[in-house]
Amino acid sequence: MNDLPPEPESDPIELRLRRALGSRSIVLVGLMGAGKSTVGRRLAGRLGLMFKDADTEIEHAAHLSIPDIFAIYGEPSFREGEERVIARLLREGPLVLATGGGAFMRDTTRLRIAEHGVSVWLKAELDVLMRRVRKRGGRPLLQTEDPEGTMRALMAVRHPVYEVADVVVPSRDVSHDRVVQDVMEALDARLNGPSNQGVAAQ
Repeated sequence: MNDLPPEPESDPIELRLRRALGSRSIVLVGLMGAGKSTVGRRLAGRLGLMFKDADTEIEHAAHLSIPDIFAIYGEPSFREGEERVIARLLREGPLVLATGGGAFMRDTTRLRIAEHGVSVWLKAELDVLMRRVRKRGGRPLLQTEDPEGTMRALMAVRHPVYEVADVVVPSRDVSHDRVVQDVMEALDARLNGPSNQGVAAQ
């Protein structure tokens, strides 16, 4: 007869992650087109957590679309509002939060994410990003004569900052569910791996 509780490794990965996260949120970062919103929504479903998209929350708060906010108030004002919205959402955790491509560039936002969450960089190659963003409009930073050149410039500036994220997961041309599983496995290794037991449930 074995009445001992199961070893943590035998628990479902969803349970292990929820337990390791505690009150912290999973924060997805990366460039536009990386799949943060789609992956985030499915990840939240797997984990039984609420999903929030920072851009959508900003639009609701401002009663304006992101392109209109850029056009009327400019990028600096947008970034200030973005920082406030993300700070509020992080206080509501645990949840899964998809952020805009520039959010992680702000020092104060990175510090808040480090304090209240676990950051995941969805890293996609240039051709994947361009193929995805061309399917959808409304990308203010790509309203240029050379969108691909603009994306290359964004990658050069932002990738070194994204690299400080807790976890890096390739965003490939595979099913969204496969990327979600990759994210969960990477988080499990980060939070519950042998050398990271102290990271869990801080």
